[in-house]
Parts: sequence; structure tokens; C-alpha cells
Amino acid sequence: MLILQLYTESYTRVWIPDPEEVWKPAEIIKDYKEGDTVLHLKLEDESVNHALPFLRNPDILVGENDLTALSYLHEPAVLHNLKVRFLESNHIYTYCGIVLVAINPYEQLQIYGEEVINAYSGQNMGDMDPHIFAVAEEAYKQMARDEKNQSIIVSGESGAGKTVSAKYAMRFFATVGGSANDTSVEEKVLASSPIMEAIGNAKTTRNDNSSRFGKYIQIGFDRRYHIIGANMRTYLLEKSRVVFQADEERNYHIFYQLCASSSLPEFKDLTLTSAEDFTYTSLGENIFIEGVNDAEDLVKTKEALTMLGVKEIHQVSIFKVIASILHLGNVGIVSERDGESCHINRDDTHLHHFCRLLGIEQEQMEHWLCRRKLVTTAETYVKNVSYAQAVNARDALAKHIYAHLFDWIVEHINKALHTSTKQHSFIGVLDIYGFETFEINSFEQFCINYANEKLQQQFNSHVFKLEQEEYMKEQIPWTLIDFYDNQPCIDLIEAKLGILDLLDEECKVPKGTDQNWAQKLYSKHSKSGHFEKPRMSNRSFIVVHFADKVEYQCDGFLEKNRDTVYEEQINILKASQFQLVADLFNDGKDAGPPSATSKTSKINVRAAKPAPKGHNREHRKTVGTQFRNSLHLLMETLNATTPHYVRCIKPNDFKESFVFDSRRAVQQLRACGVLETIRISAAGYPSRWTYPDFFSRYRVLMTKKDMTIGDKKQVCKNLLETLIKDPDKFQFGKTKIFFRAGQVAYLEKLRADKFRFACINIQKTVRGWLQRIRYRKIRKSAITLQRYGRGYLARRYAEMLRLTRAALICQKQYRMVRVRREYLRTRRAVITIQAFTRGMFIRRLYQEFLLHHKAMIIQKTIRGWLVRKKYLRARYAAIVIQCFYRRVRAKRQLKQLKIEARSAEHLKNLTTLTGPAIMSFFSFAFSPVCLLRSSVSLALCYSDVSKAQDWGYLNEDGELGLAYQGLKQVARLCFKFLGFHSSLNWISRLLFLSVYVTFENLHPLIPYCGMFVFRLLEAQLQTQSRQHKDELEALHTQIELLKDNLEKKQEMLDHFSTLSPEALVEFSVQQEITRLTNENLVRPYLRYNLLYATKSRPELTRQVTVQRKEKDFEGMLEYYKDDEALLVKTLITDMKPNAVSATVPCLPAYILFMCIRHADYINDDQKVHSLLTANINAIKKVLKRNNDDFEMTSFWLANTSRLLHCLKQYSGDEAFMTQNTAKQNEHCLKNFDLAEYRQVLSDLSIQIYQQLVRVAEGIMQPMIVSAMLESESIPSLAGVKPMGYRNRSSSLDCESGGPVGYTLQALIKQLGQFYTIMADHGLDPEISQQVVRQLFYSINAVTLNNLLLRKDVCSWSTGMQLRYNISQLEEWLRGKNLHQSGAVATIEPVIQAAQLLQVKKKTSQDAEAICSLCTALSLQQIVKILNLYTPLNEFEERVTVSFIREIQNRLQDRIENNQLLVDTKYTFPVLFPYTPSALSLETVHIPASLSLDFLTRV
Repeated sequence: MLILQLYTESYTRVWIPDPEEVWKPAEIIKDYKEGDTVLHLKLEDESVNHALPFLRNPDILVGENDLTALSYLHEPAVLHNLKVRFLESNHIYTYCGIVLVAINPYEQLQIYGEEVINAYSGQNMGDMDPHIFAVAEEAYKQMARDEKNQSIIVSGESGAGKTVSAKYAMRFFATVGGSANDTSVEEKVLASSPIMEAIGNAKTTRNDNSSRFGKYIQIGFDRRYHIIGANMRTYLLEKSRVVFQADEERNYHIFYQLCASSSLPEFKDLTLTSAEDFTYTSLGENIFIEGVNDAEDLVKTKEALTMLGVKEIHQVSIFKVIASILHLGNVGIVSERDGESCHINRDDTHLHHFCRLLGIEQEQMEHWLCRRKLVTTAETYVKNVSYAQAVNARDALAKHIYAHLFDWIVEHINKALHTSTKQHSFIGVLDIYGFETFEINSFEQFCINYANEKLQQQFNSHVFKLEQEEYMKEQIPWTLIDFYDNQPCIDLIEAKLGILDLLDEECKVPKGTDQNWAQKLYSKHSKSGHFEKPRMSNRSFIVVHFADKVEYQCDGFLEKNRDTVYEEQINILKASQFQLVADLFNDGKDAGPPSATSKTSKINVRAAKPAPKGHNREHRKTVGTQFRNSLHLLMETLNATTPHYVRCIKPNDFKESFVFDSRRAVQQLRACGVLETIRISAAGYPSRWTYPDFFSRYRVLMTKKDMTIGDKKQVCKNLLETLIKDPDKFQFGKTKIFFRAGQVAYLEKLRADKFRFACINIQKTVRGWLQRIRYRKIRKSAITLQRYGRGYLARRYAEMLRLTRAALICQKQYRMVRVRREYLRTRRAVITIQAFTRGMFIRRLYQEFLLHHKAMIIQKTIRGWLVRKKYLRARYAAIVIQCFYRRVRAKRQLKQLKIEARSAEHLKNLTTLTGPAIMSFFSFAFSPVCLLRSSVSLALCYSDVSKAQDWGYLNEDGELGLAYQGLKQVARLCFKFLGFHSSLNWISRLLFLSVYVTFENLHPLIPYCGMFVFRLLEAQLQTQSRQHKDELEALHTQIELLKDNLEKKQEMLDHFSTLSPEALVEFSVQQEITRLTNENLVRPYLRYNLLYATKSRPELTRQVTVQRKEKDFEGMLEYYKDDEALLVKTLITDMKPNAVSATVPCLPAYILFMCIRHADYINDDQKVHSLLTANINAIKKVLKRNNDDFEMTSFWLANTSRLLHCLKQYSGDEAFMTQNTAKQNEHCLKNFDLAEYRQVLSDLSIQIYQQLVRVAEGIMQPMIVSAMLESESIPSLAGVKPMGYRNRSSSLDCESGGPVGYTLQALIKQLGQFYTIMADHGLDPEISQQVVRQLFYSINAVTLNNLLLRKDVCSWSTGMQLRYNISQLEEWLRGKNLHQSGAVATIEPVIQAAQLLQVKKKTSQDAEAICSLCTALSLQQIVKILNLYTPLNEFEERVTVSFIREIQNRLQDRIENNQLLVDTKYTFPVLFPYTPSALSLETVHIPASLSLDFLTRV
């Protein structure tokens, strides 16, 4: 009854069948009532009638991660949900209960990088968006938790992406479970992929890289869940592809790789050419694959072979075997005329190359390719074969060689991946073909579909088992659910006298044919419900599989099942001269290394395909039997493990990216069992809600009375009993409520009606309120308009009055101005006339006065000239008279001097002058008095001569000239005398020089030189006198000091003579100690004073001793070399941070540096080296032992950095001493340069910093997602949506209580603890800021990555919660004064992501705003968030595809990193700034609790 109520016209939408799109949406236009035979629908504006169709899910559920979360579980809902996710959101993965549905996008997506692996590692399967990594992580986690082996079953048809999915799963295991040692096992596991793809994959019409074989890879793990090895099993290699390919298909990749590289020197011996030249590689008529370089792929294949330990010689042999197969295909077989025989030309080059490459006899191979040996009871004879038989035998040989080579490579891969370490558990990855149906289906398709029948049976039983366990765990009454059992179909194939049994029986018959086998099938199984005979054919049969009916053509079944190869050809190959070729075809005991499978698993796992035995027909197993046995072994392995299912879907047959063909998709959904999972779930209680989630979602339907009840479980029961009357529609479990299909949709309808009614009331009230506000605004506006209108009219009238008054004033002023201008013009004219007239009269008067003035000046000048002329004439006459008189006197004096100069006595006196006499003469001659007199005489003479204006007249008799020449000779003689006698001072020399120059030039200033020279000589004499006196006093003082020293030496000698020998030795030692102390501790001037301070030796000794006791502490600690280990153990190894918490921060660093200072002080380089090395090694050991202790790591980071700063501060380098005190500069290191150790400590500090960040991130990692995205910081803001099978924390053990929920306050508290610990340990604030910055980056990276990988948190309410949480973190930064540390900038991407979730996303203006807002987010991240955005209720609109395309078009030119996820392992470069300590080393106090008594203060 409740379901029928949903068929109403209130926007109920349904699904109806459609031949083209499978299902089409429609809308009910008229209510349906029980009993009605017609349902009125609207489809594309046309009314149609139909029976009750499938109901559509609400829009809020469209695009869900898990199909089981849908309210209506049926085929159209599943198909539509997958289509919406694939086309609109570009999500290729979707959960369907326990199955991961993977749709091939035919495009390389950036969702498989290492950062994505890190994001999924450690996460619960339901926490993140569906992904192959989530399934791999679930398997890895269950293996570790349950200690049970796991299997991942990847299936799908060709081209669906099975191989890629399996490869990514193995890459995840290789990354997460990397080997614990350096064996690189994980790299070898990944290296097996390119090898297997080269030899086992080929291009088909459906897939460019289709796996033509099935494989099961077991990855082994040890007890610590590290990869230790692997093993591979293969199934049903498509050997027929070696000799035949359909149009547009290729052979195996390895053939084309060799042909593409045939020009390389190492492949010249293979004599290969282009692939078009060989029959086996050119049948498909297209040897190329777009975007694939075969030559480069061969390089990767060789590298992978080398990685797996295949030797170069074996690689060459492998390539020879492959090349020989190509040559074998080109061997020309010529038919004889009779048609019963054939032959091969002897000059066939390809046969020659085939035999040469395999090392076999050409004649023998040529012979047996055209003949066969028949063995009967009586005799053996050789028979020629026809052309067709020879060609078939040649192709069979090529297939046989390739199959054996394939098995040999697989065995060697297993040998390389084998390990001797005991395997604890394993995870198997099964990459197997899905259900296949073609126009012509043969033996290969039959085996493939048989394997899928077995896998589907295992899948159905596993799903049924999980459902039963869920019901029993929740204590719900178990009712048997009917599900499809395909055991009858399996019995038809493998039971006694089944299809395979009859096929083997027909193969044993000598004349057995495919037609006879078909007749046996018709007669034996015609009554079976899963077997049908085609109406129009007697050579085919139909099997009704679980997915579809498949018609198989019987032609070729017997031949492919026998897999016949002539024994003679095999014997030729066994006799090959090449060891590898011979080993390929020898018996199993000689075949090569055994498989390691049986030793590495808990189950006795045998080889999937046994090594080939002898070719005896009676004992050789058929292909069908081998495949059935290996399939049974596989099912045993899968049943002993926990399976995980991945179903790959091919969206279209044209390999076009993101194109969805609904018909092809629904075929595969039916074939792979996804719809069967849905049917099983829908048969029971598919919708499941936890009590808290149900209460939060549907509390709007509860009454006030119900809300007062404290027990939420009871409230939910009361509500359901009220709303749903049929008790069979729901069940109450221990932790969940189970609903039948459609019941959640009914509850959603009631909830939506309640919200709609509430919205109508809110709208009514708001609209009335808005109308009232509008009326008030209109009334207020009318009053305002009236007031402004009246005011406007009044202002206009007042303006008119003002203008009138202004006009009168303007008229008055204008008239006044006009009259005044006329008056002023007349007045200016009168004044101008008066001015010109008066000027004319004044100029005339001025001219008259000017003439009188000029006449007076002329008269004055003439009168003055007459008077001056008379004066000059009188003065000239007086001068002439004076000159004549003076000349007469000069002549008389000159005559007297000549007479004296010519006398004999005078000459005699000149010649008899000795050196002293000359000196006394010159002393007297150049004494100040004589010089003064000579200067005066010369001045007077010069004055007389200068007054005589006639030199010729004055020198008529030559007397004055002779006198002048004599004076010049005397001056020259004096000048030479100056040169010979250097003892004269500079003043005398200057005086002589001045006199000489004076006589030479008769300078007029000579009279004044004498006085100047006299004064200089007197000053010099006084200075010399004072110097002599000072020197005399100094000599007297020195004599006294020497006398005192002599007395002290005498006293000391007397004292030594009175001492005994022992006392003398003791006194000598004391004297040496005193000397050393004075040299090292006492200032130079103190040593000088102490040397002369005392009078006796004993007093001197006592004085030095007192000085040492009173000296200051120098900031050094002395220890014995034997105590070094104890020092390191006490200060580092056994040190606990709380032991020095009450002392100076970084006390161990100061103590260690003070010990280093003392070792430097005593110049002991070995002690310095030993101490520093021991300290560094001890710190490393402590950190390694406490690698997860944040407090210990922070403590030693602070001390290591402080020790580094001390080594810099006291290094003596001026660059580090600028902030030191004078005392600190005295404590600098004296003897050693420890720059290298500073570098070592710097590197150690960086390592400790990285460990500190790693420990902090490890502690915060589990808290970030829960605190930032899941906790309700704003109560009742977040909504709850229906959850599917993969609900929250599905991968956790439910009995353990589930995950721990962290709140934002817990995260902030943890950050506060980190910061407090770093501050208490004295860590530099700059380093603490860098740690906080790195932690905030980690918060940003983890939060944003989870946001990008989780659809359930991409909503408006989550954006609001996230923005509030970020604001709380910013407030914490401001409270700790860390807002300048750059931490806010690191969380800018997640801030913008929160804003993106909150902004409107509809119009072009919104798109422009988003582009300008999200500058820190990449285009991929923006598009991903918009695709993930999910409304929490039906009133919120989804982001349209057109809006997302507009965002992409606007940001397509942005240059950015295309990486989707943030690198969580990125670390900012750390900088340790130099921060000197203000603490003086001599003030450091060592507490007694440290037990460092063996250290001595120096």
C-alpha cells in the first residue's frame, strides 16, 4: 500500500523500457489508484500508457558512490546512476555493494599517482570515493587485521580495462607494502607486467592491449606485511593468435617489437624486416597501434627481463625463438600435382633462418614438415601429407613453440620472484577474461564462459554469505533469500558425460569428428534446461549461461582440444644444439626451475599448467581437461581467501573517451553479476541505517514528545511504528534499522512533504512580512515625495523673489558704472594734458642748469693741471741735487776700500786662516749681529742705488760694481761652506741661502731678515737645552733601577744558597706554576707590576697564590678523558627532558660547549674531536630509539641548535661576535676552528627537524579528517544522507568500537601541546614557527585531498563547517602570535575550497567570481570539487555540466600544475637563523641532580 502511494502526480518520476536507450525517464501526470489499469505518463510531450513502471530515485540520490544507497534498487536506477557519474562527473569507479564497478574511460586520468596512493593508504573503504586503490587498501587492511589471505578478482570483457586495474592494484601493494630490505621485490613484481604484456597481450577490435590469457598473481607478505615475493599462474593462452588474426587485429606485441627494432646491431642476426613481410604478423592488415612505439616498448621489455634476473644470453635465445616463429610462418609449402603430398624448396631462406636460429638440422625439419610417421601394432611407416595438413602441422608447431616459450618465461619470472623467507600471508590478484559472446564462438569462448560460470557461482555464494552474516550479526530473523544458482549449467559442462567429458571421449576415437561430437551432445543433453539445439544448424549448440545464451560452432573443437603436434618435429627440437630450445621441449624433470608456489602459500597450490610430459597419446591430457583442473585449483584458492570483486565495464565499442552506450553497458552489467548483487540485496532489506543517522535525518518527522526521550533507539522505533504500519517492511537490529526496497523513498517523501509544508509556512510569513515592509516603504516614500515637492515649490518662489531683487540691484549698479566710466575718462584726459605741459617746462630748465655745471668742471680741471705741473718741476730739481751729492761721497768710500783690499797684509791674513778660524770667522760673520749689520748696509746701498736713476753713471769708475761683485763672491763661498759642513742646522743654511739670494738679486726685503733669523736661533737653543736636561734625568733614573735590580738578584742568590735540595725543587715547581699562571691569567701590565712588587721570594709566592684564589670563573668545565663516556651517558643517553625542566633552557648544550671550551683551552685536539663525535653519535642513537616521541625530539632539536649557535657565537669569527658582550668575546675558542663540526651539527639539526615534523604529522594524521571535515563544530548544521553497503568505517572491526572521533578542539589542543613543548625546551621561535607552518601545510594537504576524494563531504554545510574550523585555527595562531609565520598562507587552498562549496554556482557571474576567488586551486581541483558537490536535500540544485564547462573554458589558459592532489610529503626548506645567547657561561649553574660531580669548574 505504501508503494502505491508513491505513484502520484506530485512530481513522481519513473522508468519505462526503451529499445534504443534501454530505459527512458518519464513523469506521472495523473494519480494512480489501486485497481486502475492505466497509468498516465508524460514522455517527450506525449501521453503514453503503461503498466506500473520502476520508480525513479530522488535527485538527491542520483550520482551516489554506492548503488546500494539508492532507495529503489533495480536495473534502470543502476544504469542511470552509472551513466550520470561517468558522463557528468567523469567518475569511472562506483561501488555496488561488495563490487567495485570500473568503467573504462579510454583516456589517461591523473588519479593513479603516488600522492593518490598515499591518500588512500590507511583509509577506510567507505571514507573515500570509489577507487581501485580503495579495494586494494581494504584487502591489505583485512589481511593484516584478520590474518587471512585475500584475493582481488578483476573480470570483464576484452577492452574493459582488466589488465590496467590489476596493474594498478599491484602498484598499490608495491608502494604500501614495500620490502623491508634492499631486495627490491616490489620493483620486480611491477617489472613482470611489461614482460607479460609483451608476450601475452595483443591488439583486438575491442582493445589495443587485450590480455589473451588469464593470470593469478600471488603477492607474498611476511609477518610485518612487507612484500617478500610473488608467484604467477596463467590460464588458457590464446595460441591460435600466433598463426591467425582477424581484420584490424595484431599478433602478440613481442613480434612487432622485434620487427620494429630489427635494424639495431644486436638484432642483425635475427634477419628480421618489417612486420608486413611476415605472414603471422600481417594477417590483420594493420601492424601499428596509434600512440604506441614498439621499439621503445622492447627497450622496456628488456629492462624488465634484466630486472628479473634473465641473463643477456637467455634474452638473446628468447628473441631467437620468437624470430624463428616468424620465419616458420613464411616457409613456403608447395603442393604436388596429385594433391596428396607436398614439398619445400631447398633454397627456402626462411626455413634456413628457422633452423639456424633454433640450432636444428634443416634437412630433418624439411623432411618432417611434409611427412608424418604412422605407428601400428605390426609396423611403422612414413606417410606423405597433403598441402592443407602440412600447413596445419606447421601452424601447430608454431603455436606449440610459442606456448612452451610462454610457460618458460612465466617459470623464470616466478623463480625471480621466489624468496626463501617464510610467507605469512598473501594477496592474490586475478586478471581473467569476462563473459564473451561473438558472432562465431569457438573452443576459446567456451572455456572462458565456463570459467566465468564458476566465478559467478563463487560470487553468488559469497554475496549470499555476507548477507546472512549481516542479518545474524544484527540479530534479525533470517529468511531464505532466493538467488540464481548456476550449478546445473556448471554440471552440464564439467559433470560426468558433460560437454567436456564427451569432447575428451570423442578426441580418443581415431576417426572422431566435430559433427559426431555434436550429435552426441544433442542426444545426451537435449532435455537439459541449459542446453539447446539451434533450429537451422547441426554443427553448433547453445548453452544458456547465467548472463546470456551463447551459440558455439563445433568446428575446430576437437583439434583445439587435442592440441596435436607431430612427435617427430618435437624430437628434432629436443635435439637442438641450443640449451634453451632443448629445455623447452624436454620432460618436466629437465624443464628448468620448479614453481615456487607450493612453498609460499598456506594452500597446496600446484602449477596452473603442468610442464609438458612425453607426447604419448594415451597419457597426454587434453586442453579441456587441463583447463578444468587448473580452474578447480583456482576455485580452491579463492574459496580459501577473502575475495574482493572488481567488475570492468566497456562503455562503447568504438574506444571513444567518455561515451556511454547504455545497451552495451547493461549487457555487461547482467553478465558480470552486478545486477544479481542488486537483486539479492533487494530481495532482503537493502536499505540500512544506523540509529544516530536515522535520528538525525528524520527527526523532522518526530513530535516534541518524542524528542524529549533520551533513548534515540526507542525514538526511532516509535517513529517507524507510527509511519509504517506493515511491520514486515522494516526490522530493528542491534545497531541498524533494515528497510525493504522503497521504504526509505517513502520516508524521504514524508520528509520532503514536511519540509515543503514548512517552506510554505515560512514563505507565507516571509512574503507577508515583505509586503508589509513594502507598504511601509511606499507610504514613507509618498510622504517624502510630498515634502520634497512642497519644499521645491517654496524654493522656486523664494528664488523668483531673489532674482527680482537681484535684477534691480544689477540695473542700479550698471547705471552707476556707466556714469562713473564717463567721468573717469574725462578726468584722465585732463590730467594727461597737464602732465605733458609741465614736463616741457621742466626739461627746458634742466638743460640750462646742465650747461652751467659743465663749465664749472672744465675750469676746475685746468686749474689743477697747472698747479701739479709747477710742483713736479720743483721736486725733480731737488732730487737731482741729492743724487750728485751722494755720488761724490760714494766715490770717496769706494776708493778707500780698494786701497785696503790691495794691501799685502790683508791677503796674508786670508791665506793663513785655518779650519777653526774659518769656522769662527763664519760664526762671527754670520752671527745675528753681523748679518743684521750687513743687511742694513746692503739695504742702504740698495736704497742709494735705487735712487740713482743712472746706473751707467754710478759705475763709471767701477768701484761700486767691484764692491757688489766682491759681496757676491763672499756669498758664494758661504754657500759652498754650507755644503761641506752638514753639521750646521737648517736655520743657518737657510740664512746663508737667503743672504746669497739677496746678494744675487738685491731683494728689497733683506733688511727685515736679520731679526727673523735671530729669533729662530734663540728658540732652537732653548729647545736643545731642555732636551739635554730631560735626557740627563732619565739616565739617572735608569741607573737607580739597575742598582735595585742588582740588589734583588743578589738577595735571591743568597736565598737559594740557604735552601735544601728538596726545598729547592719545590720552590722551582712553585716558581714554574707561578710563571704559567701569570702568562695565561694575568694581564701583561699586572705581570710587569708583580715582577717588582716584592723584595723577597717567599712574599712573591704567597702573593701569586692569593691571586689564583680570587680570580673569576672562566666558563669552562674540565673532565678527565676516562669520564667522557660517563659524561655522554649522563647528559645525552640517559637524559630526560623533565630532569632539566626547572633549569636554564638547553642546559645540556651549554654544559657540552663548556667542556669543549676547556679542551680547546688546553689545546687537546683529540679530546675535542672525541667529545664532539661521541655527542653527535649519542644524539643520533637517542633519536633513533625515540623516533616517535615528540617531546624527546623537540628537546634534542633545541639543544643541538643551541650547541650549534654556541660554536658560532664563540668561534672568534667577527660575523658572529657583533652581539657579544666583552666577557663573551673573552670566552671565544683560542686554538681550533670547528667550522666542519658546525656543518655536521647543522645537518644533524635538519635531520632532527624533519623527524620532529614527521612525528608531529604522524600524531595529527588520524585527527585531521575527523576534526576538519566530520566533527560538527556548528551543531545541527550537517545533514545525513542514505548510506550504502560501503558505509562509514566499513573496513574496521565493528567489535572494536569503530573509529575514534576527533573534534576540532582536540586538534587545536594537540597543536597547543606541540607549541608549548617546543617553547619549554627553549627552541628558537623562528624554528617553532617553521614547525607550525609545516603542520598547517599538512592539515591543508590532508583536508583538501580528502575533500577531493570524498563525495559525501562536498556540500554547502561541510563548506560552512570547514570555514568555521579554519577560523578557529586562525584565532589560535593569533593567540600564539604566530600569524606572521606564514601558516595562514599554507591553508589558503582549503580556505578557497570551503568558499567554493558555499558560493552560488549557477550563472556566468558566479563562474567569473569563482575564477577570481579560487587562485590557489588548480583547474582540476576546482572541477573535481564541482563534480563532487552533492546537495543534502531536494531543495538544493546540483552543479550543471554546462556550468563546469564554462569554468574550464575560463581557466584553460591558466598556467599551473596539473596535479590533482596535494603532495602530503612536501616539506618546506628549513632555515636555522643564528640566535646568539645572552647568557654568560660563567653564570651557568649545574644542578646536583644531574650527578656531574666529575666536572671541575675552571
